[in-house]
Amino acid sequence: MPNALRSLFRFRDVPRGVWALGLVSLFMDISSEMIHALLPLYLVTVLGASTLTVGIIEGIAEATASITKIFSGALSDYLGKRKWIAAFGYGLAAITKPVFPLAASITWLTAARFVDRIGKGIRGAPRDALIADLTPEGQRGSAYGLRQSLDTVGALLGPLLAIVFMAVLANNFTYVFWIAVIPAFVSVAIIVFGVHEPERPAGLRQVKAPFSRAELARLGTAYWLVVGVSAIFTLARFSEAFLLLRAQSVGLPLAIVPVVMVVMNVVYALSAWPAGVLSDQMGRYRLLIGGFALLIVADLMLAFDGGVVMVMIGVALWGLHMGLTQGLLSAMVADAAPPELRGTAFGMFNLVSGVALLAASVVAGALWDFVGPGGTFLAGAVFTAVALVALPLARRISKH
Repeated sequence: MPNALRSLFRFRDVPRGVWALGLVSLFMDISSEMIHALLPLYLVTVLGASTLTVGIIEGIAEATASITKIFSGALSDYLGKRKWIAAFGYGLAAITKPVFPLAASITWLTAARFVDRIGKGIRGAPRDALIADLTPEGQRGSAYGLRQSLDTVGALLGPLLAIVFMAVLANNFTYVFWIAVIPAFVSVAIIVFGVHEPERPAGLRQVKAPFSRAELARLGTAYWLVVGVSAIFTLARFSEAFLLLRAQSVGLPLAIVPVVMVVMNVVYALSAWPAGVLSDQMGRYRLLIGGFALLIVADLMLAFDGGVVMVMIGVALWGLHMGLTQGLLSAMVADAAPPELRGTAFGMFNLVSGVALLAASVVAGALWDFVGPGGTFLAGAVFTAVALVALPLARRISKH
């Protein structure tokens, strides 16, 4: 354990390209979250959109991102190149950012949000596969944990910066949207100039048809077990919006309900990289068991009305379980997938996870309406327990 913790501070052990990709995620998330934190309010209060319109825009946007991921990952396998596909995705997202302050209608904002999510879908799988290409096998947990931590820091800083700039600029949405353009283009500059894709290993098999039955079979049983366990687990990890609703339901004042996301993301960001480092040292399996168990505890604390303090402890445990699982699941995909099919593997993994998250949120909402908050979180605990029971099936992946 001490060696694992000491290795956390050996920054040079993490490949430079992985650091760069982490910073790319950090800056793009700052930009995106500054806009997304304000966009629903802007649509409703400035442009006069209905909440139904907001829901439709967000639903289309997220569905688009999930579907696009699988195709971009497969394309990176077919071409044998990943950096420029990922860079195109980040660039596409960046060029949409000036549309938000310039848009004079809901139609323009819908189009910008749609293209922005296409960019997110394009970059996701090639970027994650590129991290595996850049990282020695024994450091993958650390690499994915670092990227997850930096990504979460961006998701945390974006809304906080939006709050600060809205206060300083007298609630001028347009000015804040223009400020959000800057980190997006910084992100693109980093991936273009700071990331160098490694040479394709000599003799690595060329992938001609990533979606063919033969290629999908080559992904192997271990990979599909990881995807299956992750899907079951994701059914328990519904949208964090329900954490906000739970905090409000126990009496947290409406004005400070967003502190829930701050607490969750701080714990998540602080734990993801150390968890990745530890997984390289002691194996992924035991840490995943711990992460699944923490989610069960968090769900039980959130299920019963123990007041604001109990809910905030549950939220913190929720963030800790995210730190112990999300980067590790990505590392497990990289461990299990053949090198030439990593893009397809991450694309399929992200697609299945996205569909499961959508289904989980729908079920959670229905349970909330018909049973109440307790029913939602108790169901989450049950799904997590099922995933925990299924987890030993995935232990056979690689050496971890």
